[in-house]
Amino acid sequence: MSGWDRLGGRSAGRIFGGRRDAGRILADELSAYRGRDDVVVLGLARGGVPVGWEVAHGLGAPLDVFLVRKLGVPQWEELAMGAIASGGGVVVNDQLVARLNLSEEDLQRAIERETVELRRREAAYRQGRAPLPLTGATVVLTDDGIATGASMLAAVRAVRSSGPAHVVVAVPVGPASACREIGEEADAVVCARTPPGFEAVGQVYADFHQVTDDEVRDLLATPTV
Repeated sequence: MSGWDRLGGRSAGRIFGGRRDAGRILADELSAYRGRDDVVVLGLARGGVPVGWEVAHGLGAPLDVFLVRKLGVPQWEELAMGAIASGGGVVVNDQLVARLNLSEEDLQRAIERETVELRRREAAYRQGRAPLPLTGATVVLTDDGIATGASMLAAVRAVRSSGPAHVVVAVPVGPASACREIGEEADAVVCARTPPGFEAVGQVYADFHQVTDDEVRDLLATPTV
């Protein structure tokens, strides 16, 4: 299936004021899901939560947090060899792992380390609130943008394991190639901006400050409906 073909995206060069501005625009593009009682919005922490709050508010849907952690290459943590997500989803860049001659032990150590941090953050953000049930739901996964797509792919696969009826990916920006790849696994993809000269997610934001843990907690504690 190719969700990208169904909902697509636009390559206009608009600059978003900030993540919440982008979320309001995404909510308009997701208007077909407005007012439905089966929709759940998941914001990828941390940058996807402000986007997700506005999407959830615009659709009249509940919001929850969803975590994805990058699997950094040993001695070069900024370079991702994959990603893990809440619920156990894992994506590995096999070509990069082979090119750098990384071992299975290297990969497993990174998975174990990031799983500990993922669970810690998940507990800190929810502060005792149980995760929203996803079985049979239409799940809208949001982030502030897509670069390589590895994190979002891990999220899609993890959400699938919970038995939702549909998985929709909604982001303000990303390269068309990554959005198409994600569309092979998601039921629909909305990518509001696909700049032909894509360099980084932050290029379409006037304000792209680092979202704090406190911002995430405050947004999750603020009702969307």
